Amino acid sequence: MGTRREFLAGATGLAATIAAGGCAASGRPGVATRRRAMFAYVGCYTSKERNGHGEGISTYRIDAKSGEWTPEQVLKGAVNPSWLTVDRQRRCLYTAHGDGTETMAYSIDPDSGRLALLNRQPTKGRNGVRLGIDASNTFAVIANYASGTVAVLPIKADGALGAVTDVFTLRGKPGPHRTEQTSSHPHDVVFEPRGRFLVVPDKGFDATFVFRLDAARGKLVPAGSVASRPGAGPRHADFHPLKPYLYQINELDSTITTFKIDTERGELMPVQTITTLPAGFTGVSTTAEIAVAPSGRFVYGSNRGHDSIAIFAVDDATGTLSSVGSESTQGRSPRFFALDPSGAFLYAANQNSDTIVAFSVDQSTGRLKPTGQVVKTGSPSSIVFR
Repeated sequence: MGTRREFLAGATGLAATIAAGGCAASGRPGVATRRRAMFAYVGCYTSKERNGHGEGISTYRIDAKSGEWTPEQVLKGAVNPSWLTVDRQRRCLYTAHGDGTETMAYSIDPDSGRLALLNRQPTKGRNGVRLGIDASNTFAVIANYASGTVAVLPIKADGALGAVTDVFTLRGKPGPHRTEQTSSHPHDVVFEPRGRFLVVPDKGFDATFVFRLDAARGKLVPAGSVASRPGAGPRHADFHPLKPYLYQINELDSTITTFKIDTERGELMPVQTITTLPAGFTGVSTTAEIAVAPSGRFVYGSNRGHDSIAIFAVDDATGTLSSVGSESTQGRSPRFFALDPSGAFLYAANQNSDTIVAFSVDQSTGRLKPTGQVVKTGSPSSIVFR
């Protein structure tokens, strides 16, 4: 799957992670491998301006048998560490900061799971909302929502971030929404699974931009763009793990658009747009997160207002979606959710209820069922599992 999903692992999916190589082999026949603990890292909002209740980056140790989360560390001091990601080697964690102008790099202790600050770097923009890592693990690319720019930072051998090597200013026409679309608002950075290109949905311009990354120069090379329907507000996107499809959730009109991809040129061709809300719903709601199941059979999207996860089945031949239904997140404003690598569990981060709620996934239908596990944590907005 895309860069944002490769590092996600659910607490109760620990056995699958270990089976896939999540522990170090001894190299000697008959000697048992040593299992390392699994940890969850939760980003949040901390500032009064964002009505933040969080304290910083929270680390939880996950019990392999019960799946219970035990607090391990709260790293205070960073303002609004609202988006977290890990590098492809899973040895470092990186942050984007709501309303902020910098990004931070942390080393991860493989045994204790504790974080230690490596360095921080200015992003040459404001309100970093998403950060992606390229396939070679040598560059971080961040979307500066308030500045309408996308910045590139090199990753050093020790995992620290180097100074910005490129800042690309997005160009286009603002959408019709009077307050949410006054200028460019890039909201995501998602690398294609093979790393050939990346996409940047722009909520303000009703457009999705495609880039290639020139690794020799640390520069973004434009590879095209595709317009959304006026007022859609493209927000986040995720790639199908096996087939040439991209799914993009549109914040302002509560829809998901399916794109077919020309993988050689990076061209996106829209084939369907479908609502995330049930028929008859008349309240106020906007979308937030989107994720494709590791199997590629289902797509999930979160609704803030309706406060639910919308569930869709994927047509294997066309990539188009059909509604399976929706499930309440048992909290308010699910800004984020995560699927574990096996697709067996989904974790909904209810930002305005200060909870993370766990659901099991029915593998035949895609439907969700609460497991009863609820983690209480302030203003959660991102989850990374290692």
